[in-house]
Amino acid sequence: MYVVLIAPGYPAEMPLFTRGLARVGARVLGVGDQPEEDLPAVARESLAGYLRVESLVNEAAVVEAVRRWASPVRVERVECLWEPGVLLAAKLREALGAEGMTYEEAVPFRNKDRMKQVLSAAGIRTPRHALATTAEGCRDAARRIGFPVILKPIAGAGSADTHRVDDEAALEAALSRIGHLDEVNVEEFVEGEEYTFDTVCVGGRVAFHSISWYRPRPLVARTVEWISPQIVMLRDTEADELSGGREMGMAVLGALNFRTGFTHMEWYRKADGEVVFGEIAARPPGARSVDVMNYACDIDLFTGWAEAVAHGRFTQPVERRHNAVIIFKRAQGQGRVRHVEGLARLFERYGEHIVCVDLLPAGAPRRNWQQTLIGDGYLIVRHPSLERALEIADAVGTDLQLHAG
Repeated sequence: MYVVLIAPGYPAEMPLFTRGLARVGARVLGVGDQPEEDLPAVARESLAGYLRVESLVNEAAVVEAVRRWASPVRVERVECLWEPGVLLAAKLREALGAEGMTYEEAVPFRNKDRMKQVLSAAGIRTPRHALATTAEGCRDAARRIGFPVILKPIAGAGSADTHRVDDEAALEAALSRIGHLDEVNVEEFVEGEEYTFDTVCVGGRVAFHSISWYRPRPLVARTVEWISPQIVMLRDTEADELSGGREMGMAVLGALNFRTGFTHMEWYRKADGEVVFGEIAARPPGARSVDVMNYACDIDLFTGWAEAVAHGRFTQPVERRHNAVIIFKRAQGQGRVRHVEGLARLFERYGEHIVCVDLLPAGAPRRNWQQTLIGDGYLIVRHPSLERALEIADAVGTDLQLHAG
C-alpha cells in the first residue's frame, strides 16, 4: 500500500516512524520542504519516493502538487506526526480519497478553543476559557475567568508562547510578549499535578496507552533554567489515583471520534482528586517520549504505530516492566560545552538502570533551553520500582553537570 507521510525527516523522531512504515510493508511517499539529500539517512532509505515542496505552510499549493505527483498510484493513507501539518494531512486525505481524519474532525485537534468547546459539550471538565483576538479581549477574558490564567496560542504545540498570569501587571507584561499572535486562548490556571494520557488507537479502540507525569510542570520547566526537567513514564497505569485521567482520556477520544493513530493528551489532577482536561494532539508526544515508552515496555512503538495505520492492527507485546524517566540537562554557563562532570559516578552507582545517554559533546554550542525541552542533552533511566526510578532520576538532576563557557 502507498502511504503519504508529511515531513518524514523532521522532527527528530520522524525518521523512525518512516522506517516503521517501511518495515510493515508500506511504500512511503514523503512530502517535505527539505532537500532530499538533507533528510536523515534512516528516513531517506525508507522512502519509495519524495516530493520536495517550497513550503508546507502553503497548503493549497501542497495539495495540488501532491495530487499531481501521486496520481499514478492509489494512496490509501496520509499521515502526519508533526503537529503543524495535521490540517494539511486532512486536506490531502480529502483530495486523494484516502482513509483517516477529515478536515472537520482534525480542526479540534489544532484549535484549542474549538477543542474545549467540543469536549465541554460532551460533559468533560475543561478549564474555563475564552478566545481573544486583541489585547483588550485578553484583558476582558482574564477578568471574567479570574486570575491566575494561562495565555497560550490557539494552535500552539508544547508550552511555547505560553504564559501564566497572576494579576493585571503580569497580564500587561505577557501581552507585550505575545503581540505576534493573531489569536490567543485565555484559560483558567489549574493548580495540580500534570500528567499525559498517550495512546495508539486502531479503529476507535485503544490498543496501547501510556501515562506519564511531568516533574515539574512544563510551564515551570520552561521558565527556570537551572531545573533538570523530567518526564516519568509510569509502570502502574492502573493505579487508583490515575483512574480519573484514564477515564477522561477514553471519553475525550470518543467525543472527538478519533479512530486510528497516535494521540497525546495532557491532564491535571488537583489536590482534591478532581481531574481536569488540558489539551490533546493527534500525534505522539515529543521530547523523545516515544523512546521512553519503548524502554518502559521493551516495545517498538514506531513500528507498532505503523502497523496500526497501515494494516489496522497492533501486535506489539505490551509488558509494563519498568518506570522509565527521561531527564533533560542544561549546561551551566553560556557558549560551548566544555566538559561533563559526574557521569562516571552515576554509572558506578546506577549503571544497569541507565539505558540511554545523549549529551552534547565537548565543543558543541549550547542549545536555546527556552526553545527546546531537549536542552543540552538527556539521560533515560528505568527501574521496576517507582521510588527507585525517581531516586536515580533525581541523582541525574543533581549530580550530573554540564559546564559551558
